[in-house]
Amino acid sequence: MKVAVVKETGPAERRVALVPDAVAKLRTAGHEVLVESGAGDGAFFSDESFSSAGATIVSADQLTAADVVLMVGRGDAGQIGRFRSGQTVIGMFAPLADPALAQRLAATGATTVSMDLIPRTLSRAQPMDALTSQANIAGYKAVLIAAAAYGRFFPLLITAAGTARPAKVLVLGTGVAGLQAIGTARRLGAVVSAYDVRPETKTEVASLGATFIELTSVGPAEGAGGYARALTDAEHAAQQAELADHIAAHDVVITTAQVPGRRPPLLVTADALKAMAAGSVLVDMGASALGGNVEGSVPGETVMTENRVTIIGAENLPSTMAAAASAMYSRNVSSLLLYLIKDGALTIDLADELVAGVVVTQDGHVVHPALTEPASPSTAPPEAQAGPPEAQAGPPEAQGEPGQAPAAPTQPPAAD
Repeated sequence: MKVAVVKETGPAERRVALVPDAVAKLRTAGHEVLVESGAGDGAFFSDESFSSAGATIVSADQLTAADVVLMVGRGDAGQIGRFRSGQTVIGMFAPLADPALAQRLAATGATTVSMDLIPRTLSRAQPMDALTSQANIAGYKAVLIAAAAYGRFFPLLITAAGTARPAKVLVLGTGVAGLQAIGTARRLGAVVSAYDVRPETKTEVASLGATFIELTSVGPAEGAGGYARALTDAEHAAQQAELADHIAAHDVVITTAQVPGRRPPLLVTADALKAMAAGSVLVDMGASALGGNVEGSVPGETVMTENRVTIIGAENLPSTMAAAASAMYSRNVSSLLLYLIKDGALTIDLADELVAGVVVTQDGHVVHPALTEPASPSTAPPEAQAGPPEAQAGPPEAQGEPGQAPAAPTQPPAAD
C-alpha cells in the first residue's frame, strides 16, 4: 500500500503529518511511503532524513498515486482537487466547524478521515488522540509566551538588589491544555490558581501545586463524558461577574476555551480588563475569527489596552513547536492508520464506533452522523461556557484543544 505525506499549505503551518521515525515503521510493516518534497522543512526534517528512513521524495502531482494521503490541516483548494475516488485522506479537517467543506470533500470521491473527531472516551483511541497531544503543546507554549510578554519574573527571586515576588497566574479551564499550562507555570516558579466549573478537577489542580478557585455564583456543571455542560445565560453572567475580581488579582491570565465553528465563550470582559493592573498579560487560547475568550483579542495579534494590559490572541500554538508537535501527531496518525489496516489492506468498517466516529465522507457522500442528522438539544454542541472549557489544538485551531462527535467537546477530561 502506498502512503503519501503532503506539504502543508496553511498559513504559518509548519507541522508535517509523518516524521522519519514513523516512516521507518511503516516501511517495516511493508508499506511504501511517498513524501512531498519539502514537507518536513518547517519542522526541521529534511528530504534526506525521509529518504534515509525509506521514503520516496515526490512532487505534489505524484501524490495522486497514493492509496492513503496523510496531512495535518484541511488542505487548500489545489490539494483537495487532487483527492480522488479510491483514495483515503487522513487529516484534521474540523468538519463540524465547516459543513460546506465536508460537501467539497465528498465531491472528490475520496474517503476522508478527520483526526479531530477521534472518540476520546474509547480507551483504544488514546494513542490516536491528536487533539490531546496538540493541546498539551499549546498549553505549554501559552505559558512561555505569557512569561516572555510579562515584564517581571515568574519565580520568587531574592538578590542583593532586592526581592522579586513570584507572578500570580490564573488559568481558566483545566482540561488538557489548562493542566499543561498549570504545570508549566508552576515549573517556572509562578503562584498558580485555576478555575473550572467541574468540581472533580479540583484534585487534579491541587496535584499540580495550584489553588482551585471555587465560585459561589455557579454550581457544578459537569456533563456527559467528562465534559462541561452549557451554562445558562444567568449562570454565565454571574460567572463573569465573580471571575472579574479574581482576574484583577492576577498578573497573568491564560484562557483555554474553544468551540468548533461557534463563538468561544467570553470569559474576560472589558470591565474585567479595566480592573487589571498595568503590565498584566492575557493569553487567549480561544482567539478566533468568531471572537475569543477575552474581549478585544485578535487571533494572531498582540493588543495593548488603554490601561496597558497586553492581550495575546494565541493562534495555532502547536505549529510554533513544529518538531515536537509533528512527532506527536505522527504517532497519532500512524496509530490510526495501522488500526485501519487489516490483513495488509485499508478497511473502513463503519460498524466500528471508532471508525464511524472519524470518517467524514465515503463513496461521494457525507457519512458522519453529526453532519447528516438534524441538530437536536441532545446532539447540538454545548455552548462551552464551562468557566471555561479547554482549548483544543488542532490546526482549525485550534488550535483544540473539539473532539468526539456529535457533541463538540469543550472541556476534555484531565485523563485525556
